Amino acid sequence: MDRIQSIKVFIRVVDLGSFSKAAAEMGIGQSAATKQVAQLEAKLGSRLLHRSTHGVSVTEIGRIYYEKCKLIAHHVDEAESVAALMQSQLQGVLRISSSVAFGRRVLVPLVVKFMKQHPKVQLEITFEDRYVDLVAQGVDLAVRMGRLADSSLGARYLGVNPWVIVAAPQYLEERGEPQQPQDLANHDALIYSTVQGDARWLLTGADGQVHSTTVRGPLRSNNLSALLSAVRSGMGLAALPRYVADESIKTGAVRPVLTLWSLPSQEIHAVFPSPRLLPAKVQTFIDWLQSEMNDKWWTQHD
Repeated sequence: MDRIQSIKVFIRVVDLGSFSKAAAEMGIGQSAATKQVAQLEAKLGSRLLHRSTHGVSVTEIGRIYYEKCKLIAHHVDEAESVAALMQSQLQGVLRISSSVAFGRRVLVPLVVKFMKQHPKVQLEITFEDRYVDLVAQGVDLAVRMGRLADSSLGARYLGVNPWVIVAAPQYLEERGEPQQPQDLANHDALIYSTVQGDARWLLTGADGQVHSTTVRGPLRSNNLSALLSAVRSGMGLAALPRYVADESIKTGAVRPVLTLWSLPSQEIHAVFPSPRLLPAKVQTFIDWLQSEMNDKWWTQHD
């Protein structure tokens, strides 16, 4: 039994003095209205209404119960109004989760721009490279790289995260520049231990042929910034997301190599706890991300 609905039916029956009028007003059958009030009486163990051929009248207990129920119904309606307002307006706290490198290099500049346009929204951002349980940790939205696992989460496609192999000019002067994927076997690789096949890099040529090359080197790390720093110092070459390497490419601190081949790209998604009843603040932020992440978004947000 829906207690709140039954209480609302009881209130209207008392107000109108009729089951049939209350049922018609609420868009339910008279028998349903009668049943709901009867279920209330059974649960309370008390008669709330006197029934007769002339209509209904409230009992003494029913009158006291009616007054309390009116307060309950008012508070429920008020709570629903607040929830609907927050669902439709851009206000409140928006909790976002992202990986460390993407969050610091890409998401923070976007968030700053978003907050200037929507000052009533408060942002809480956490940066973690581990998997985050959105529901358990109360996260409204996470930005995730790679193919999504099947789940009950909602998701929106944002774009593609391309990768590039880079090396410092001084390293290439000393060791030479690889011309073919197989040349990587003779170079020091700085290996990101999370994606891109770890120590096996897959490069696709213009003809669509995939070359698998095992790489070795002096450094492995799960931190992209650490790998970029090592590349800039001339320790070796690394496969990095374009958004991580782009600023260093622009300044000449590193150079792309094997540019006629491409590394596997990753899909980027905004992920949220449920695909239904998305709050306005989450919907608007996702729309904002989609508008900002154009074909070469990694060049916009260094």
